[in-house]
Amino acid sequence: MSGTYALPATRPEPTAPPRTAYMVASGDLRPAANAAGWPAQEALEKAVSSAFADLGWTVVKAHDTFIASQRQGLEVFATIPPDAPLIVAEAVWQYSHHVLAGLRTHRGPILTVANFDGTWPGLVGLLGLNAGLTKMGREYSTIWSVDFTDRYFLDALATWVAGEPIVHDASHVRPLPSLAASPEKELGVALAEQLLTEKAIVGVFDEGCMGMYNAIIDDELLNPLGIYKERLSQSALFAEMRRVSDDEATATRTWLEDAGMTFRTGPDDATELTDGQLHEQMKMYVAALRIADDFGLDAVGIQYQQGLKDLAPASDLPEGLLNNVARPPVTSRDGSRVLYDGVALPHFNEADEGVAVDALVTNRVWTAMGLDPATTLHDVRWGEQYGDDFVWVYEISGSVPPSHLTGGYEGATSWRQNPVYFPAGGGTIKGVSRPGEIVWSRLYIAPNTNGAARLHLDIGRASVVELPEEETERRWAATNPEWPIAHVVTHGVSRDQFMARHKANHVQIVYAPDPTSADAGLVAKAAFFDRLGVAVHLCGDVRV
Repeated sequence: MSGTYALPATRPEPTAPPRTAYMVASGDLRPAANAAGWPAQEALEKAVSSAFADLGWTVVKAHDTFIASQRQGLEVFATIPPDAPLIVAEAVWQYSHHVLAGLRTHRGPILTVANFDGTWPGLVGLLGLNAGLTKMGREYSTIWSVDFTDRYFLDALATWVAGEPIVHDASHVRPLPSLAASPEKELGVALAEQLLTEKAIVGVFDEGCMGMYNAIIDDELLNPLGIYKERLSQSALFAEMRRVSDDEATATRTWLEDAGMTFRTGPDDATELTDGQLHEQMKMYVAALRIADDFGLDAVGIQYQQGLKDLAPASDLPEGLLNNVARPPVTSRDGSRVLYDGVALPHFNEADEGVAVDALVTNRVWTAMGLDPATTLHDVRWGEQYGDDFVWVYEISGSVPPSHLTGGYEGATSWRQNPVYFPAGGGTIKGVSRPGEIVWSRLYIAPNTNGAARLHLDIGRASVVELPEEETERRWAATNPEWPIAHVVTHGVSRDQFMARHKANHVQIVYAPDPTSADAGLVAKAAFFDRLGVAVHLCGDVRV
């Protein structure tokens, strides 16, 4: 029978002309988001191509518009010379798995680039993509620019086309030193040993949200921390919502209104926040707590953006409530118990498991210190200089705990989610994060020198600052005005240092009442992670 089998045809590898780079653009999976962000992407591609042309290079776009699915990504990369210099240009949020397979096997140098602009979440997409490349151990260079004419960008580009990697300043990072004996170290170590002994469960309503390869922590890395996953289905959450009574949903909204929260509602379901959408969100809040109780969860994460977005209003408002200590009470189905009474149930938005671990640890440290354990993630959205400081815009789609906001619940307003991303609507928890001292951090995966994957934690200090109302409104208008905003000044970390180093689209923050408490909490948290075996890196001005 030999010689009669249908062998696949051998496809010759394409080759690249000299001084030619190929460009790809990973996009959203939602057509409406890609269409809305295309003008910004087109401007980015033209600017990058022009800068390459000034260096005597040609840029070839390997496809039209965006790569909008994993299958399309496979087909596009089959046409790209595998040894060619490759540019991944991002002006919008992108699903990393659209290009993951191609990037993993591409042999040529890779450059990721974004426009430093907040109109669309291109910077968020860039950081998520970079984190994924780091996780897979794939070498890459990265750069960003406001207008692609600044010296920093142009010098970096010249370095890359000369065949050298772009090296950014990382002098703000140092490994955690051996900690001296202190009450904070003792606390962190004791809490870590408790976790390792007693273990914890985080519930994940479907993994891999929005292509965030970087946000999936394999069990082999997670379990040694004493943390295990309960893998749940969003269909179960939707089914549980159907069992929540109308009276329970109404009581939840009444509690929020009595606490001072306001809802900007209207009659148009397609473009406005409606009472019906809010009613469903209240049911989701109750359902999430009941399922968490069913499985004994220590933290929970809802994916939402895929699948559930076509069935129910946004999960963001319930998520923010879960992270808050003071929130509407929810009883067990038989009414005999108040679930998670008087405590926050850490929620990790978009099922980001790096956030899950961080939120769980933070909750335990801050609770033991007698501090408000409300913690949340933000997108690293954008930022600009204001006065003497570079002030970041941290935003997330509604999942902040109200205690983070100026005025608490009275400072919280719920707006409808943008129909571009949220066709079924739903309200946010919109507000301005109160000025104060915070600890920021990020847990991520990176290979050790021997190539084995390891968990790492970057941690630092920052301040949330107050800006004039007109400046806040300007920044909101330049990004997403329906989302909560935090004006953040990192301590001892510049814009470009943060961009070059940060290995995630998300950053975790938690408040402390004063600088001394924030410094103490950081030490206890660092000691906790160090005892778990995580590689801890101090970033910027950190008093340890």
